This record gives sequence, structure tokens and C-alpha cells, in this order.
Amino acid sequence: MEKHKIIPLEELKKLNSPINANEKHKENLTLLDKIAIFITKVVGTMWCAIAFTLIALIGLPDAISGGKYEFINWLTQTLLQLVLFSVVIVGQNLQSRHSQRRAEIEYNTSIKSEAEIESILAHLENQNEILKEIQSKLENK
Repeated sequence: MEKHKIIPLEELKKLNSPINANEKHKENLTLLDKIAIFITKVVGTMWCAIAFTLIALIGLPDAISGGKYEFINWLTQTLLQLVLFSVVIVGQNLQSRHSQRRAEIEYNTSIKSEAEIESILAHLENQNEILKEIQSKLENK
């Protein structure tokens, strides 16, 4: 039977522990990143999409009276771009929050698993010491 090198629990604890990806990300944000996130949070709300819709609707009468070309121009450049921009950001923010929650759950699971593994390793280390004592006693008889 081949002997395996036993790595002490203290050495195992020094190995990489789970990292909270959300906290690590927040720590690395620059001032400009924080400003961009703030603006994205403000523009990425349905209230902002409603406000943009109302602003776009102010130009609707002029677009209608300007003919088909003006109306299509208003529809594509003003209404769709302005309103859909906010709605898309809302969707992206929802997806981002989901990813953040999932990362938090995975981090917490990793922390729990690490604690359980440490407990098991400590128990095995204790058993190893007991087995060494038994072996020593048997060899001395």
C-alpha cells in the first residue's frame, strides 16, 4: 500500500479561501465606474422610461404634421431609441441583480462547505493521531 503525504490542516487553511465576487468587484471600482453605475441605475428604471416616453410624445404632433418621413424619423430616432434604451437597461439591471444574488449564494455555499471540510479534516487529523498512538503502543509490545 502506497503512503500518501498528509497535509496538515493548518497548511490547508492557508490555501485559497472562497472569495465574494460581488465585494471584490465593488472594491475595484474607480470613481468614474461608480458614476457610470449611478447613471445606469437612474436611467435603468421604468420611471425613466415613462419620462422619456412623455418627452418623446411632446414631439408627436409636429412629427404627424410633418408627413410620413418626419413621423418615421420621430418614431425610430426619438421614441424607439429613447424609450427602448431605458427598457433594455432595466432588463440588464434585473439580470445583473440575479447574477449578484447567484454569486452571493454560491459564495455562502462555498463558505459553508469550507467550514464543513475543515471540521471533517480536523476529525480525520485527530483520528490519525489516535491511530499513530495505537500503532506506537502495538510496536512497543
